[in-house]
Amino acid sequence: MFIVDLQYLAPLETIDAALEAHVRFLDEGYASGYFIASGRKEPRTGGIILAVASDKAQLESFLRDDPFYREGLARYTITEFIAGRKADNAGSLIA
Repeated sequence: MFIVDLQYLAPLETIDAALEAHVRFLDEGYASGYFIASGRKEPRTGGIILAVASDKAQLESFLRDDPFYREGLARYTITEFIAGRKADNAGSLIA
C-alpha cells in the first residue's frame, strides 16, 4: 500500500482551475483499482491518496497522468507501507 502526499506548488486559484481535470484523474484511479481513498488536507495545502499497486514504479507511472503532476501544480511524496492490521469496519469509517 502507498500513501501519496500532494503538496500544492501553485496558488489555490490555479489549483481550482485544474481541479475538474484532477477529479477525472481520481475517477480513473478508483475505476482502475489503484485508489482506496483520497481527499484534501486541512488547511488546504495539498491532498492525500491511499493507493495500491504492484510496486512503486507502477504507481509513479500512473500518477504522471494527473494534471496536477503534468502541469507542475503539486509535488508528490510516495510512502510505501505494509498494512499489518486494519479495522474490520474500515470502509464504514470513511465518510
